[in-house]
Amino acid sequence: MSKIQLITFDLDDTFWDIKSTIINAEINSRKWSESRIGEKIDWGTFEDFMQIRSDLVKKDPTLEYDLGKLRRRVIAHHTKKYFQNTKDFNAFINDAYEYFLKERHKVTFYKDVIKVLEKLSLKFQLGVLTNGNADVNKLGIGHLFNFSISSMDVKSNKPDKGHFLRAREVSNIDFKHTLHVGDHPLNDILGARVLGINTLWFNLEKDDWDIDQSPPQQFSKWSEFISLVEENYGS
Repeated sequence: MSKIQLITFDLDDTFWDIKSTIINAEINSRKWSESRIGEKIDWGTFEDFMQIRSDLVKKDPTLEYDLGKLRRRVIAHHTKKYFQNTKDFNAFINDAYEYFLKERHKVTFYKDVIKVLEKLSLKFQLGVLTNGNADVNKLGIGHLFNFSISSMDVKSNKPDKGHFLRAREVSNIDFKHTLHVGDHPLNDILGARVLGINTLWFNLEKDDWDIDQSPPQQFSKWSEFISLVEENYGS
């Protein structure tokens, strides 16, 4: 039984529901853009939105992990026709992105997340490993973590090993003494497990594990988390 010294966490869909967060941010940001421009904008369908993102990533693969630049490019795609002056256009893009980012940080934490993190921070090193662009310091929980690693920091997305290797580097804690927690079966659980990192799967919807024949330890309520760590790792 490994003695855990470091616990790393995913953010989106692990600490809060990302779908509702992004939908609200998208709606409010579009209203803001139309108010700023003074015209209704044809945003297209969700399928159009995803196709635009896909096309942009094909042209510039760095957008796969640079979500800030990707967001700016998407905003530009929809609004460039409204500007004749490059300076004004660039200023608008910057303001629109900052507004979206502010809205994107209006999250509703799952029940007991903060309480659990406060308890854990007294005993373990805690870290964040995220493919997204949420910033724990903008969420008022940065003080509970020893470090936060994003895709921009390592120029790759989980399940690639970049996040996990950087966590080991900054914490100086071996994988066998690390526990990674996340909602995504591939990005979080398998990505960590292939490196020998202990895992706990946050499975809110109690989905079946269909990646292999070795389902991970899992939980669906944060109130269960600390007892699971104690039971499985003797902490």
